Amino acid sequence: MSSLKAYGKVDEAEQARLDARRRTRKRITIISLSSILLVAIVVAAVVGTRASTGNSKNGGDQAKSLSASAKAVCDVTLYKDSCYSSLAPLAKSNQLQPEELFKLSIQVAMNELSKASRYFSTNNGLLFRGVTDNITIAALNDCNDLLSLAMDHLNSSLSSAGDVSALDAVDDLRSWLSAAGSCQQTCIDGLEEANLKANAQNYLKNTSELTSNSLAIITWICKVASSVKMRRLMSYDDEEKVNMPKWLHQSDRKLLQTKDLKKIADFIVTQDGSGKYKRIRDALKSVPDKSKKRFVIYVKKGTYNENVRVEKSKWNVMIIGDGMNATIVSGSLNVVDGTPTFSTATFAVFGKGFIARDMGFQNTAGAIKHQAVALMSTGDQSVFYRCSINAFQDTLYAHSNRQFYRECNIYGTVDFIFGNSAVVLQNCNILPRRPMLGQQNTITAQGRFDPNQNTGISIQNCTIQPFGNLSTVQTFLGRPWKNYSTTVYMNSMMGSLIDPSGWLPWTGNTAPPTIFYAEFRNFGPGSSSKNRVKWKGLKNISNKLASQFTVKAFIQGDKWIPDTGINYKPGL
Repeated sequence: MSSLKAYGKVDEAEQARLDARRRTRKRITIISLSSILLVAIVVAAVVGTRASTGNSKNGGDQAKSLSASAKAVCDVTLYKDSCYSSLAPLAKSNQLQPEELFKLSIQVAMNELSKASRYFSTNNGLLFRGVTDNITIAALNDCNDLLSLAMDHLNSSLSSAGDVSALDAVDDLRSWLSAAGSCQQTCIDGLEEANLKANAQNYLKNTSELTSNSLAIITWICKVASSVKMRRLMSYDDEEKVNMPKWLHQSDRKLLQTKDLKKIADFIVTQDGSGKYKRIRDALKSVPDKSKKRFVIYVKKGTYNENVRVEKSKWNVMIIGDGMNATIVSGSLNVVDGTPTFSTATFAVFGKGFIARDMGFQNTAGAIKHQAVALMSTGDQSVFYRCSINAFQDTLYAHSNRQFYRECNIYGTVDFIFGNSAVVLQNCNILPRRPMLGQQNTITAQGRFDPNQNTGISIQNCTIQPFGNLSTVQTFLGRPWKNYSTTVYMNSMMGSLIDPSGWLPWTGNTAPPTIFYAEFRNFGPGSSSKNRVKWKGLKNISNKLASQFTVKAFIQGDKWIPDTGINYKPGL
């Protein structure tokens, strides 16, 4: 991180001395605050940090060999035994700062993930040996991709923790570690479809636990820091503030606010051959890898029958069409015909900083084919503006990382907005449609599985109304896919199609008490809470708590959405 220079002309030598003094003050401040935090951790260990219960003998032995500060850190994790055993050989010194312990925890998670990935490698990986059926091969290929994504997220977390104070980067760190865990869980879910869940859980057990431990540690450090008001102390005067690295140049905001982006597009895709490319995937191949410059691809009106992937190396891509009903990307991959859910997406985004505007994405497999995704995004800080996302079951897969949808139309039946990202849908039309005979509609299926993840679905200022006649179909706001499922509806219009009970269990007659579901200041005939389910996890929330699910607070949108040139509402 480099300090912002003051405005005006400054003598170079004087500027160098000024910068040096600022760096020294910042270094002293961070060291002092880290020391305060270390003292807080040690005190917590001595005066009452809850010890692990039910540890194995080995776990208990390892705990005894840990330093007091490292033991206190491990005691806040969900998987204490794996934390003890992984950090004991590395963290014997009481002089280790909290951030050093955090970085060690990421390193051991990366090492374990590297070992586990060999089993899923397409190059003679153990799990590929003797496998001949296409469904299993496809699921294992997905795992290979997902574990590579998980490694990228862990590596980003480690690099960021090394470049800046963990307290400065806590939002990014929690997002990336949440995404790393989600990628591993998606591998397990995909292999469950191929009846190989036990194998996946066995090979990924250690790395999943270690990733969760890193997430728990940074979450706890943040809480301790907040409790001693260190976040306030970490603030600097304007001229001494430090900037997190930006993906885009300053000029990109002006570029994206240009009225006619089509005229300045880097590439043009047309079906009639008048542009440079006829297929979107070919245009994407020409985008430089890891570009810090925004690349704009204009796709002229027409239906493009292709499955498109914005690869993880393609950063800062913007695709703009002639309208959500004019420029459409169409596919039909589905689970029934042998494609794992993760790979059914007609349009899949892996690269960070992606923007889609005035585009349509559809999967035409139909309700009878069950899971068939129209759009999947795992790209961090991705934005979809005035887009149509159209399918039946599992329409929109908001997989992981931070995402924002504004003024989009989203059509579907079962679990048609799902995943484990931190996502805000704002001013969108949510349009349930007729499912297969005997099915019920569920709008959301949020997949948070770890209490320390900062994920969930926030639906704000949206309109929920039927697409077609749903008079004989029950439609619910959502159901809990995982034990910590988190979904909030705020200031949205709910039509009469919403069942009075509101929410549907995943299994049985109730939901885990650990979920977090809330409805805040909604209106319309379907918004009445009088006959809602009586679940412990269905909350009445205050204005203050609702504010935590807004663009500014939930996805830190004020830091990156302005650079997209797209209008948004930061708060309630």
